[in-house]
Amino acid sequence: MGILEKISEIEKEIARTQKNKATEYHLGLLKAKLAKYRAQLLEPSKSASSKGEGFDVMKSGDARVALIGFPSVGKSTFLSLMTSTASEAASYEFTTLTCIPGVIEYKGANIQLLDLPGIIEGAAQGKGRGRQVIAVARTADVVIMMLDATKGEVQRSLLEKELESVGIRLNKHKPNIYFKPKKGGGISFNSTVTLTQCSEKLVQLILPSEIFNAEVLFREDCSPDEFIDVIVGNRVYMPCLYVYNKIDQISMEEVDRLARKPNSVVISCGMKLNLDYLLEMLWEYLALTCIYTKKRGQRPDFTDAIILRKGASVEHVDTHPGDIFLGLALGQSRLRAPAPSTVRSGWA
Repeated sequence: MGILEKISEIEKEIARTQKNKATEYHLGLLKAKLAKYRAQLLEPSKSASSKGEGFDVMKSGDARVALIGFPSVGKSTFLSLMTSTASEAASYEFTTLTCIPGVIEYKGANIQLLDLPGIIEGAAQGKGRGRQVIAVARTADVVIMMLDATKGEVQRSLLEKELESVGIRLNKHKPNIYFKPKKGGGISFNSTVTLTQCSEKLVQLILPSEIFNAEVLFREDCSPDEFIDVIVGNRVYMPCLYVYNKIDQISMEEVDRLARKPNSVVISCGMKLNLDYLLEMLWEYLALTCIYTKKRGQRPDFTDAIILRKGASVEHVDTHPGDIFLGLALGQSRLRAPAPSTVRSGWA
């Protein structure tokens, strides 16, 4: 029995198993096996395979954004509107067959935008070059999930399921669980909060059979699925912006309902509606900051900004001795100039 068949059997057993106190240990064991097989599915094949085309895109610019969606939802049209790259758009499905990069120039930053081929149900198992598409999405800083506003919530739930199955966690934070295998001492289990979803017995059942010694510390009330994510260790946590396109084809009531959903933006590429607000939201999700410098005794140069991530300090700025730093992005307070002895050029 192959890996896909094993995954299918476990998923069917989980679906037909009632969820209650008596079955939680059995379900936890099944989910741990499922995570193990899915991790094996993501591993590159050892056998020689034909070379792919267009998916090996070098990361450039200040941030990377991946466009994910089903075929014919407007991804290529959006790329053509936002960048100077012309991506082929047509009324039939699978117009885009490779990864097409473009650059959004916004507030002095260069944001790399990747137009990925439309993925279909079963992409996590490799259908429609799904694994290649999802592998590129894992390298992005933000995912834009392009959805057809006329299709309701069907597309969103299917895409979330596909990304969830390959270890991409959208709009979630990494579980605050400390896990470290040891050479001896058995399983050490502790928690700093009251646990309502996991117990020591369940944790021991979920741990792989080859792990006999480990230290486990729960710092928050996490579910068994989140604990499995920590054990597997290859999960990617990234922000996602749900973009509903083609709002010119639905009623105003439906537009209002979609716009009020969390992490959602409504647009129309055909009529160029609300694209400026989408860029503002994208900038916020990327959490970028513009830093401007000035020479002593000279006026600051507002034409060339240094782009940093949120939480960066003055030490992260690559500059020349004698520069004074001004944090002028989005209403931030001024940064104090460092002492001359601490200013060096060539810092990363």
